[in-house]
Amino acid sequence: MHLERLACYLAGGVPPGASPSRAHPGCRDPRPPERSEAVTLPGTLYFATESAVWTGGRAFYDPNAPGETPAHAHLLTVDQFSDIAAQEMGRVPGRDPGVDLDLPGVVRTGRARLGPGRYETLVCAGSRDGLPVLTFTAPWRSVSVPWNAPAAAYLRHLGTGLIAAHGWDAATAAGYLASRPGARGHWDPAAVRDLLRAPEVPAVSADLRRSPPRGL
Repeated sequence: MHLERLACYLAGGVPPGASPSRAHPGCRDPRPPERSEAVTLPGTLYFATESAVWTGGRAFYDPNAPGETPAHAHLLTVDQFSDIAAQEMGRVPGRDPGVDLDLPGVVRTGRARLGPGRYETLVCAGSRDGLPVLTFTAPWRSVSVPWNAPAAAYLRHLGTGLIAAHGWDAATAAGYLASRPGARGHWDPAAVRDLLRAPEVPAVSADLRRSPPRGL
């Protein structure tokens, strides 16, 4: 969602607000996208597992769940998309940046599972201007995994991306994020709105989150 984070995938570096323990190595082609556009995809955004970069739940996309997901589409080359996906898939032998993925195969079938882990499943979510809309997510369904509340810095990053891409105000972005599975019942919309309006992201605390038991 956030252009500053995309720049870290392309040119290398640490995303704003993330842990400095793991920097992205970048892509073979570090140029910015030719263009970026706000899009809406069929399916649901949800939070699950535990992020080593942000702490808290990661954002995943379930294209088969009901609803719609606001997103930010970037016009990239095949090698750029392949290298970004490799950086999110982790340090898997043979999957470091520098190897093109079989993207035509994903376009033909709509889905390709490259491994069992997070972000190792490629999805074709449709097309735009004759070009495929591709992303990567987990192989499981949103109702098949325990949800996990996201961290404050991560929510702020997603929220500022929504505001920049879709022109939403802070209250609209906060209401959407607080309603997502994993965040719902843990984050109050007003607390997320305050995060988006704050100059800096505070640490996650009991004052900002309500904490009922996690689960489906």
